[in-house]
Amino acid sequence: MTQFPQIPNPQDADAGGAPRCPWCRSSTFDTGFIEDSGQGSRGFARWVVGELQKGPFGGASRFGRERLDISGKRCRACGHLSFFAS
Repeated sequence: MTQFPQIPNPQDADAGGAPRCPWCRSSTFDTGFIEDSGQGSRGFARWVVGELQKGPFGGASRFGRERLDISGKRCRACGHLSFFAS
């Protein structure tokens, strides 16, 4: 796997408490979300807790499983995306 760059260890904040990008160390971010524009979608994606289990028709089985909204941050300097489920 030496042909692929190693993922840097993220540094959550600098000495002053400002969040830092794990790739370029910039501290400027834009907030956003992942859009889901598929048929019957609600317009935003959600995180489903647990392993993927397929239902009888081949789609993801989600019944009775916890779902969390996904939000994200985009580094203005390098474009790195970080996602959070809450």
